Amino acid sequence: MCGIVGYVGKRDSKDILIEGLKKLEYRGYDSAGVAVFTQNGLEVRKTKGRLAVLESALDEKPLHGSIGIGHTRWATHGKPSDVNSHPHTDNALKFSVVHNGIIENYMTLKDELIAGGANFVSETDTEVIAHLIASVYEGDIVKAVQKAVSRMRGAFALGVLTEYEPEKLVAVRLASPLIIGVGEGENFIGSDIPAILEHTRNVYILNDGEMALLTKDGVELMTIEGNFISRELFHVDWDITTAEKAGFDHFMLKEIHEQPKAYRDTMGARLNDEGTAVQLPELKLTAEQIKGISRIHIVACGTAYHAGLVGKNMIEQLARIPVETDVASEYRYRSPIITKDTLVIVVSQSGETADTLAALREAKRNGAHVLAITNVVGSSVAREADSVIVTWAGPEIAVASTKAYTSQLIAFSLFSLFLAQTLGTQTTEAITETITAMKQLPEQVESILARGDEIKAYAEEIAKHKDLFFIGRGVDYAVALEGSLKLKEISYIHSEAYPAGELKHGTLALIEEGVPVIALAVQEDLFEKTVSNVKEVKARGAHVLGLGQEGHEELPKAVDQVFSIPRTVSLLTPALSVVPLQLLAYYASLALGHDVDKPRNLAKSVTVE
Repeated sequence: MCGIVGYVGKRDSKDILIEGLKKLEYRGYDSAGVAVFTQNGLEVRKTKGRLAVLESALDEKPLHGSIGIGHTRWATHGKPSDVNSHPHTDNALKFSVVHNGIIENYMTLKDELIAGGANFVSETDTEVIAHLIASVYEGDIVKAVQKAVSRMRGAFALGVLTEYEPEKLVAVRLASPLIIGVGEGENFIGSDIPAILEHTRNVYILNDGEMALLTKDGVELMTIEGNFISRELFHVDWDITTAEKAGFDHFMLKEIHEQPKAYRDTMGARLNDEGTAVQLPELKLTAEQIKGISRIHIVACGTAYHAGLVGKNMIEQLARIPVETDVASEYRYRSPIITKDTLVIVVSQSGETADTLAALREAKRNGAHVLAITNVVGSSVAREADSVIVTWAGPEIAVASTKAYTSQLIAFSLFSLFLAQTLGTQTTEAITETITAMKQLPEQVESILARGDEIKAYAEEIAKHKDLFFIGRGVDYAVALEGSLKLKEISYIHSEAYPAGELKHGTLALIEEGVPVIALAVQEDLFEKTVSNVKEVKARGAHVLGLGQEGHEELPKAVDQVFSIPRTVSLLTPALSVVPLQLLAYYASLALGHDVDKPRNLAKSVTVE
């Protein structure tokens, strides 16, 4: 969470900082601020609220200078307010810091600094850093930062300025992403590549425990201990227009419509020309190692966890290997049984999710091979995992994930089929049938998107309700969880998802006249069972939208309204059935007048535990 941007060069830094923060506002938007070296020294402007509030403040009282740092915040320590906003400074206003992450021992450091005379004005852990650097400064900002960082525990990315050395910008990374942009006569820092892409495509991606000293003339990379590092520049070949809305009203709607392309790109060259096999050269496992896998753990958070639930079904049915799914924030605390024949799959859109990274490291400490499914090349998860399957969804800007989730489903499909090929648990004919069906998914999604108005009409009706329920069985239940989460995330309607068979064990008490229930009845082998559960909620007065496959004559008889998806192989249905649920959440949020792309209290990349 939170976005960092920094600039040192010859241009006026204020506009560069603001434009960079706009690209990062999806990471946090409770407050924003900048610190700039002006002819009057170090000056700070920071405000509660969206970035537009800060822009207005800077229009009224501009800052001019060629070096500065900026921050857009998602509150962790201290409520959103002007004083809690970043950048933070020491009492003499000689040092300024922007910070993404959490300082776990900040209370101990704060007590020590107060005893030494520091006066704290905010509720944040970040202010500790500014006072700490000031307390150890002896004329060299790099050494001062190194001393301060050696005292800090937690996760952090830092941008640091001091008025004593106004030509320098120091950047530090420990368990929170930070990149360095290299230009001509100017250099940049950012917590994500889009922040600087307008100015340079040449970047250094800092690893954990690394820092950089930036001046307008160059960049020096080093470890936190002070050992210098030599590294090749990474050239970013993204098209900058992929971060624009391309005519859509919101990034979320654009990204929903980009799913057919994301499916095609993620499948890409991973299917052979004959359409009879999956190719995964990026998988660093031999056939013998695959045959030695006794169990698989899938670990993720939020939407990625829901993709993992679908992945569990795919792997178990196709490859016949037992799979456990875990919420990453719980995984390492339950002392999971991990052996050398355990494969751990971590799933993260950003590749920087703190809890998922912690689970990855726990698995590696215990000797497991770790496979990452992520959307970001060069992310922490991608670098630290043993094998990586990249989901080629492209940059995802909206906080509520759509195309990243469905691309994860495609990645799980590919991996499950690859396991089945290697282990011989499925016939060539069965694998070919599934691959053929996978190739049809993009066009099938397009046909669903063409019927968006049907979902919009229903969404406008459910927007009048305060409570909603999703039910389903098998992978339909996994998709119901994701549909419910999407609705909660951006419409703020209270929504719950339940296995349809569990209704009679308590949930029916919540069903009353007129309450909307969305029943997923896509699984053919479970259809009759699900319809029986639909009748249970109908008998209590629920208004039911049934989601089924085309050609079903029985579903319309059991529900009030029907939305049908194109027919496909059972295990691939989640890649289709989730799309109308994404649209449902989008249009419900729109009907309620909410900010679709930036829902309250949430951030895109969760880089704190």
